[in-house]
Amino acid sequence: MRSAQVIAEIGCNHKGDMAIAREMIRTAARFCQVDAVKFQKRNVTELLSSEQAAAPHENPRHAYGATYGEHRDALEFTAAQHAELMQVCADEGVTYSTSVWDLTSARDMAALNPAFLKIPSASNLHFEMQAWLCQHYAGQIHVSTGMSTRQEVEEIVRFYEAQGRAADLVLYACTSGYPVEFDQLCLLDIQRLREAYGQRVGAIGFSGHHLGIAADIAALALGASWIERHFTLDRTWKGTDHAASLEPDGLRRLKRDVQNIGLALTHKPDGLLEVEQPQRRKLKWQAH
Repeated sequence: MRSAQVIAEIGCNHKGDMAIAREMIRTAARFCQVDAVKFQKRNVTELLSSEQAAAPHENPRHAYGATYGEHRDALEFTAAQHAELMQVCADEGVTYSTSVWDLTSARDMAALNPAFLKIPSASNLHFEMQAWLCQHYAGQIHVSTGMSTRQEVEEIVRFYEAQGRAADLVLYACTSGYPVEFDQLCLLDIQRLREAYGQRVGAIGFSGHHLGIAADIAALALGASWIERHFTLDRTWKGTDHAASLEPDGLRRLKRDVQNIGLALTHKPDGLLEVEQPQRRKLKWQAH
């Protein structure tokens, strides 16, 4: 059997509202039955330059503030709020995680000791942050490879090998776009990453920003052990990630299909399956 863990990437789709965040956890856990939910954590002051913070959002219709800095602040939860969300996850029987975009956020979230933390594609060359995690955080470290050259991916893997943490590294095939057209998904990169790094890292995953769920099943067949999809309660909500997100029924069907196809991805044994025996006795031609 080839199975995969399914992550509901809540990200910032909670709109900065803790009540919505709690509802999303409960829906992902109870209705969709995913394995994990994931949020995002940024220290806006550390992450953005003064010019970036003062600039308007590039898409004002999706802005939660007059400037990009105010927009990012409006969508941030404190470390204490993340601890509360982690407890909600524990109560619902689903794994909590979060992406960390900067060193301060990495330190704050590592203090919660979640099962895994994610390095987003935008921060996968932030080696100061990743070095701190390798030295002070014992859980898995998941790293997306969107916006990265093959040489940069090799550099990332070598970094974790040098840190003695490659066995804890999960490397994700990813195209950074919202949403991504099918001809830009490059699913065969999953196979390439498995061939290049399958014996060097802990696992290979797939982080998708596409429409529908067909590509995720293909990712499973190609060997992805983790499948991450953005999740929302309503794709029409304000925010740039909602358009590339799955609503509850889509995520439920994704988890169902990943589980069922995982059962189906086996070799037929040398001999007859039990289910075939009655049909063989009834239908199969034999010389007498």
